[in-house]
Amino acid sequence: MTVLALNNSLKSILTRAGVDNPSGDALCILDLLGYTRIDIMTRGEEAIGDRIAEKAIDLARRRASGEPIQYVIGSWSFMGRDYLIGEGVLIPRDDTEVVTRAALRLLQPLPSPHVVDLCSGSGIIAVTVKSERPDATVAAVEKSGVAFDYLAKNVSKHHADIRTIHADLCDCADEFGDGTLDMIISNPPYIRSAEIAELQSEVQYEPRLALDGGEDGYTFYEAILGLWTRKLKQGGIIAFEIGEGQFDRIAEMLREQGFDSIRSYLDIQGAQRAVTATLLSFGKG
Repeated sequence: MTVLALNNSLKSILTRAGVDNPSGDALCILDLLGYTRIDIMTRGEEAIGDRIAEKAIDLARRRASGEPIQYVIGSWSFMGRDYLIGEGVLIPRDDTEVVTRAALRLLQPLPSPHVVDLCSGSGIIAVTVKSERPDATVAAVEKSGVAFDYLAKNVSKHHADIRTIHADLCDCADEFGDGTLDMIISNPPYIRSAEIAELQSEVQYEPRLALDGGEDGYTFYEAILGLWTRKLKQGGIIAFEIGEGQFDRIAEMLREQGFDSIRSYLDIQGAQRAVTATLLSFGKG
């Protein structure tokens, strides 16, 4: 089989399965096996060994079964860096760029900031912050054992000096002194429990632990604000990724905890996807 013929076979398998982007996913599979888009054009008539062809077709069949392409190829890019991912960890998404970029902008005037990333997952936020701000002291907290393994691998892959903590965020706040953090960042689970079953089939492959925000979708925001607010310095910043329609409620929660300068940030679809706020005085927490 030639490179071009294999590419066509992969696209055919994916098209018959109703995959949204069969051409793009076929290219991802071939690239994983060492054949780029340019190779398909310039080396299209070159023969491919049977083992490589069989591997490619096996990967395409996994994708055709509904498994996300990110899990199939085992890595994905976020803000220009590749991260190892797989079943059991949340897939990096463009949505999370919104809160990450907002956090980096707010960190710009702060010298050697202390930052904690809660519900870190694969570590994309923590690694990005540390890579863009080498002077920052960064810690990442993740409860899931599977996700924590990916977090540790990605921290090592990017040579990021990050403190990784395998714990429930409700159990490890006391590892940080009150008034010691400049910023808390989190992309917590925020989908309502009852809505999980209605998500598209690919999302069903992702860990429920990373998606389920409780009955109303606010369980983790409440826990973070209740337990972690006092860990921030006066003037410290909190940055959340949020779901559509959640801004008003979360803004109210932030005001109750003594935050001000509350601002929302839009994703490419125009939805409020992130919120940041500054701690002025301690509220109920």
